[in-house]
Amino acid sequence: MDEQLELENIQIFDFKIFIFKAISYWKWFLFFLCIAFYIVYYQNVRREFPYTLSASLTVQDDKNPLFTSNTSLIFNYGGISGKVQEVLLDLKSRKHHEKIVDSLDLYLTYLKQGRFYKKDMYNETPFKFVGFDGAFQIIGHSIKVSFLDENSFELSYDFDEVKRVSVQNFENKKIKSLLLSSPVFSKSYRIGEYINLPFFKGSIEKREGFAIIPKSEYYIQFNNFNNTVSGFVNSYSVRNSAKSPLLQIRLTNKNKSKIVDYLNTSVFILERDMLQRKNQYAINTISFIDTQLARVKRELNKKADSLNDFKRRNKIFDIGSESSLLISKIEGYNNQKEALNEEILSYDLLKNYLLSNNDYSNIQVPSVSGIKESNISASVAKIIQLSAEKSKLEYSVRDNVSVFDDLNRKINALKNVILENIASAKSNIEFQKQSINSKIYSSEREFSTIPKSQQKLQEIQREYLLSQSTYNLYLAKRGEADLIKASNVSDIVFIEPAKDTGQGRNAINLNTRYVFAFFAVLIPILLLSFIITFFDNKLNTPNDLERHSQIPLLGVVGQNETGSNLAVFNKPKSVIAEAFRTVRSSLQYMYRKHDLEGSKTVLITSSISGEGKTFCAINIASVFALSGKRTVLVGLDLRKPRIFNDFEINNEIGVVNYLIGLKSLTEIVQKTKTGNLDIITSGPIPPNPSELLIGETMDTLIKELKTKYDYIVLDTPPVGLVSDALELLDYADASLYVVRQDYTKKEMLTLVNEKHKKGEIKNISFLYNFYNQKGKYGYGYGYGYGYGYGYHDDLVKNKSLFDRIKSTFKR
Repeated sequence: MDEQLELENIQIFDFKIFIFKAISYWKWFLFFLCIAFYIVYYQNVRREFPYTLSASLTVQDDKNPLFTSNTSLIFNYGGISGKVQEVLLDLKSRKHHEKIVDSLDLYLTYLKQGRFYKKDMYNETPFKFVGFDGAFQIIGHSIKVSFLDENSFELSYDFDEVKRVSVQNFENKKIKSLLLSSPVFSKSYRIGEYINLPFFKGSIEKREGFAIIPKSEYYIQFNNFNNTVSGFVNSYSVRNSAKSPLLQIRLTNKNKSKIVDYLNTSVFILERDMLQRKNQYAINTISFIDTQLARVKRELNKKADSLNDFKRRNKIFDIGSESSLLISKIEGYNNQKEALNEEILSYDLLKNYLLSNNDYSNIQVPSVSGIKESNISASVAKIIQLSAEKSKLEYSVRDNVSVFDDLNRKINALKNVILENIASAKSNIEFQKQSINSKIYSSEREFSTIPKSQQKLQEIQREYLLSQSTYNLYLAKRGEADLIKASNVSDIVFIEPAKDTGQGRNAINLNTRYVFAFFAVLIPILLLSFIITFFDNKLNTPNDLERHSQIPLLGVVGQNETGSNLAVFNKPKSVIAEAFRTVRSSLQYMYRKHDLEGSKTVLITSSISGEGKTFCAINIASVFALSGKRTVLVGLDLRKPRIFNDFEINNEIGVVNYLIGLKSLTEIVQKTKTGNLDIITSGPIPPNPSELLIGETMDTLIKELKTKYDYIVLDTPPVGLVSDALELLDYADASLYVVRQDYTKKEMLTLVNEKHKKGEIKNISFLYNFYNQKGKYGYGYGYGYGYGYGYHDDLVKNKSLFDRIKSTFKR
């Protein structure tokens, strides 16, 4: 079954051929590997490694020690865990980083050209650029500053073929495009002189503590604000252990000074914002109380003026003892009324906060000690919880809008419930106030027994005392709020600021790039070898020939490097000459096996032109002649004659002349320098070569040749192109079918295989030509190589050292 599959040309992938074909490309592999290694090396030496520094802070639950049970303003922050989550969200928010970039002007970069790259000169330049407020500055392009001396410099740029540039206003962050009048610019300025270019406005000022070196060069570059912030956000990280208030912030950048300033400024801004949010309720309360104080003060002034005016007009300076008890009773009712007013004030403060704030994630909802309704306190706690949940989702979930809508609806619903509860509670208090007012009215009716002047005085005095009590209440509340605001401290404690302590650059093993480069070159080579091997349908080794045909292999002939077809004559001790001697021995064994006596014929053919058929025919005839046998080489390839050039004879007369009856055998035979070898060329090209070769005259020619020669070598046309060779097989005692390594295709053997299988062709063998034994397939076959005779060793010994090294590399 294996033989049948092989004969049907079913392709079997040969891994050994694949490996050796890949090895044959070792020169290309080394060439591209050197290029790849050079590219990696060039990138490695130009690589600027960044630094990574860190800072530590902790979040404390610093409750104000001035908060007591009697203090009306109390803040509920959700505990220490809620604060840590709030700080984490702040540190990771883009808004926080925008504040840092803005405060440090990090969108403005100072550069200096190094050996391989431009170095960031943050806080190291002897100058600084002071931009004009509100001006649009060019972004993404460097402006060169070349100092001429300590007080002057040259400003220049070269934007090549750029016609439009982008500019940005770093106050409102707007970006627009400007058309360049010229891509090249150069002008000298003085230190402090105003630079007024369409896209670059400001002045260059000296920095204290630095000396300007003449001929020194720097670059100023504005970068897109949003891109700058994104770069810092991506290289910024926050680490926090579970249930720990300790936070560590880290930043990776190519400039250590910039990292130190960025991290420390980050904590400073965080601390400032946290304290401001912590004081926000007190600030809102103070603003609300100030408004009420102004109103009550105006009323109190009016009452005081009215009381003094009445006493002055009626000359009354004291109240009689008969009304003291009644006044005391009325004042008790007024105190109850003021307590209710204080409770109403607490409700008003909470209501004012709910109506003036929409975001409860940063400022926790306060609770007021004067509020006695448990439903309101529970609803406030739920709003705090939903606000914290919303803050966490805003950081982790960005696209699910429905989640936020649901939370907002719940918060608004709770807020509406609280507002309704406040209104209900205030209505209840108003009812209580009406009851107290009725009691006050009843008590005041007892004043009817008192003289009218005393009654009027008492009425004015009561209004005055009421306004004064209200004013004192608001004043006390404002004092509490001021006290809380002044005594608040930040919950952020800066434990370990960022500091340059000589840290090295981040260590990255760049040698792995060489490994990737190695495989980047190796894989295409292997892939190419695999594709070539997989789709290769040529005979690459003698094994391929044996797998695709049952016709025996008579011999193997190596590559001809002599430059002539007369390899046996020119170098009789060469390896190729030995190969043809082995072919001669095999042919003689074949003749003896078939009991052939007398003159013997051997036919040489192939599939197509170029496989070395004529080369093999010439050298087989040569080895027979050199053995002392009378040999004739007959050129029967009438369409494409060739053998005459190698023997330096003409082709004017040949087989064609004999076959058409114009010449005799003696007239067409041509002698060679070797006495035992004669040549019969094909002669002029006839119009009907096939008819001439199958005629009776051809039989006569062969019979005449057998009477004169011991060996007749027939050089016939390729069977894959014409059928002439198949007709001539009847004249041959042995037929040799020449195939060439890496040239003959496997499907070309189909015709001769079919003929041999049917028995139409007998005594035929393959001759494997142009075989490179030490070539790219690595197979070592013993076909036709007479190493035991010592010829090859003699040739190697006679070679120069350079030729021997060259031969070694070729193998």
